[in-house]
Parts: sequence; structure tokens; C-alpha cells
Amino acid sequence: MADVRGPHDSGKSTAEGIGQHRLGPHVVGQRVVVRRVVRGETGPTGGPAFTDLLGTCLAWADGVCRVQPEDGPAVSIAVADIVSGKPVPPRPSHRLRVSAREAELHTATLWPAVERVALGEWQLRCDPAPTGRVLKRANSCLAMGDPGQPVPSALDTVRSFYAERGRQPLVQVESGSAVEDEVLAAGWTAVPQGESELWLASVAVVRRSLGAVPDRVELEISGPRAVASVGDACDPLAEGRAAVDGDWIGLHGLLVDPTHRRRGLGRTVVAELLEWGAEQGALTAWLHVETDNDAALAFWEGLGVLPHHGCRYYVAG
Repeated sequence: MADVRGPHDSGKSTAEGIGQHRLGPHVVGQRVVVRRVVRGETGPTGGPAFTDLLGTCLAWADGVCRVQPEDGPAVSIAVADIVSGKPVPPRPSHRLRVSAREAELHTATLWPAVERVALGEWQLRCDPAPTGRVLKRANSCLAMGDPGQPVPSALDTVRSFYAERGRQPLVQVESGSAVEDEVLAAGWTAVPQGESELWLASVAVVRRSLGAVPDRVELEISGPRAVASVGDACDPLAEGRAAVDGDWIGLHGLLVDPTHRRRGLGRTVVAELLEWGAEQGALTAWLHVETDNDAALAFWEGLGVLPHHGCRYYVAG
């Protein structure tokens, strides 16, 4: 009997799979990419035509693989037509698909008294009457996006803005961005210990990780902002702040008395703030954490919070 194969067959058995792809019944429910031959069509080089499909594998049975793409109806593919394929990581959550600039703009609600002036898509920020230490996030130019002019010219405007207010000229940039390269080229210097990350999470996911909120938490609410504390209000054992902006809630200033750590007080404060945020319609939680704070990184990772982007601060040279 003659050996009959399709134009894409490699001589491998069906069990091995054409092109040694990593697909089969075990990928049902997973996101996959599949390359298959298009019967009756010729490719640009004169050989068989191929096409790729990315989606979720719905079924694998009776010689047919069904894949649901992100748009449109499900597609049935004959297993014999599969040239190659493999499982791929799940599509990132919509929370992780927002730009760094968009995520950072949600921080504004935490500091309502801050003066904010647009410089194209950049934003000049200055707290006219800071309480305690001067926060970089509230007293720097958010240099993300297009300033609407050459970056060196925009940096001159940043210098003038902060000089008029008696402040040090600072810019906050996304780590590894083209703007950061231009800021460096302009002679600005990275601020020591000024590297941090913005982390995001589903409010529902974190709340499930935290469990119920104990009754001992005090919550002080002022419009879209709240402060949760455990213990004496004047000298709390643990405290944290939050602000709601649309369906986002920002967490800030989580502090636990060093003599009362590892007792779950930080989790208690976060749980109270997120319960309040959920009541306001918040779906996404964000926070900043410094990259050298190993304890904080482990804490938030354990609650299901994920890093979205890094940011650095630069001071005028």
C-alpha cells in the first residue's frame, strides 16, 4: 500500500503530533496558540498555506480541536491539520493592561490639596502645605506620556515650576521608558532609594485572601478617603489609609508598631479599608511599594497583589 500523507505531514505518528506540538486533551480549558494548514490554499512560497489561531481550547475529541478566540465564534480544527501549537500564559487581567500613566493618575485622590498643572500628558504636582515629610509622589512631575514638546524643553518648564515654589525639581518616570532615557541624557540624576513599583489587584481576590474583618478596627471616613486603625486613635498599633477614585481604591501609609508585628494587624487594617472600598464600588486596588522593602513585597504578594510597573525619581542636575 502506498504511503499517503498530507502536504504538511512530517512522517511522525498521530500520537507524536505533526511538528511535535504540545497540544492534546490535556490543554482543554487552557489558552493556546494553534498553527494549522488551510486546505485548498497555497502559501506565498507555493507550498501549503498556514494560519494561526489564539484562544481557549474548548474541546479535544474525535479528531477535532475546538478553540474559542477572544473575538468571534469558536473554531473547529481537524487535529490532522495542526502543524504546531502550544499552551500560552493566560491573557493579563485588564487591570494589568492599563498604561503606567493611567494607573498613576489614580493616586491623585489620596492628596486632594496638591496643586496639579498639566504639561501635555505630564502633570506637575506640588503640595503647598505638606504635613510631615515632603512626599515625592505629591511633589514631583509625573513624567509619563507625551509632554507636547521636546523633553529637554519640558524639563526646563519643570525646573521653573518648582523653582517658583521653592521646591527641588523632581520627575517621576516609568522605569526603562524612553522618557527616562531622555531625562538621563539631559543630566538629571536618579534619587537614591527612590525606586518603587505600583502593584495592582482585584479587590475581591484580596478580600478573599484576608477573610473577615475583626470588630476592633476603627474607621474614620472623610468623603472618598478613609483611615483605619487598631488600638488607641492617638497612638495606634496599626494604621493605614485609602482613597477611592471611580472603581479604583489606593492603599497608602500602612504602618504597624514594631513591637506588635506578626500579629495580623496589618492584614486587619487592609481588610477594613477594602471592605469600605468595596461598599463604594471599588473593584481594583493599587499601592506603591519600594523595591528594597522585602517584607512589604512578600506581604502584598501573599495577598494576590501583582507588580504593574516600576518608577524612579530624578532630580535636576
